[in-house]
Amino acid sequence: MIPKTTDLNSKGFRIKGSDYIHPCNDTSRECLVKSTQIAIPEFVKGIPNLGIPTLDPFTIEKLSIPLSGLKITFYQGNVSGFRKCIVDDVVSELVKRHFTLEFHCNLTVKGQYDAVGKILLFPINGEGDAKIKLVNLRMKIDFNTKYIKDDKGFNHFAIKNYKYTFNYGDRVIFNLTNLFKESQELSATVLNFLNENWKTVAEEFGKPLVDYAVDLAIRTVEKFFIVVPYEELTNVPIPQ
Repeated sequence: MIPKTTDLNSKGFRIKGSDYIHPCNDTSRECLVKSTQIAIPEFVKGIPNLGIPTLDPFTIEKLSIPLSGLKITFYQGNVSGFRKCIVDDVVSELVKRHFTLEFHCNLTVKGQYDAVGKILLFPINGEGDAKIKLVNLRMKIDFNTKYIKDDKGFNHFAIKNYKYTFNYGDRVIFNLTNLFKESQELSATVLNFLNENWKTVAEEFGKPLVDYAVDLAIRTVEKFFIVVPYEELTNVPIPQ
C-alpha cells in the first residue's frame, strides 16, 4: 500500500527538506550526473520526518560472517563515507524502466569484533576494536523500476529488482586489535600480513559487509521513492 504523499506545496510537489533535488529536463548523462552528485550529500543525512533513515553514518548492530574455517562477528559497527561519494556515471532509460549508477568513494567501518577460526594460514582467537578503510571502492548498480500511483494520484518510481558489481579499488586497510588474546606481538605480525595481502583478505570476507551496505541503501532509496513524486525527481514525462 502506497502511503499518502504529504508536505506538498501549492504546485503539488516539493517535499520539505528536499531542496537538494534538481530535476533534469532530459536524460542526458551530464545533467543526471550533476543532479545526483548534488543530491547525495544531503540525501544520506536522511529525512526523519518522512521516515527516511540516515546513511552516513549508519550502524551495523550485529553482522556475523561465517566463512570457511572462520567466524567473525561485527558489533555496533559505524559506517561512514557515503556523503563524499563521487558519481562516475548515471544512465536513465525511462522507456525500458532501467537505470544504472556508477560511483566510487572511501568508506570507513569502525566497531567491535570477535573472531574464532583461521584467516588464510593463521589461527585466530581474538576480540577487540576494528577499523576497516576501503579506499576508492567502486560500484555499479543496475535498477529495474516501474511506475506506480499513490492514493492522491501522484506518480512514483518503484524498484522491481537490482543487481550490483563492485571492486575494492585502490586499497583496503585493516586495523584489528587483539587478534590473539595471548600475544600482542603475534597480533601485530598477523595484522601486518593482512594488510600486505589486503586484496586476498578482502575477497575472503568483505562481500557480506558490502552486501549489507547496499541492501540498506536500496531500502532507503525505496522509501524515498514512495514519498517523493516522480514529477519532483525529473521533468521528463513518464513514457506512454
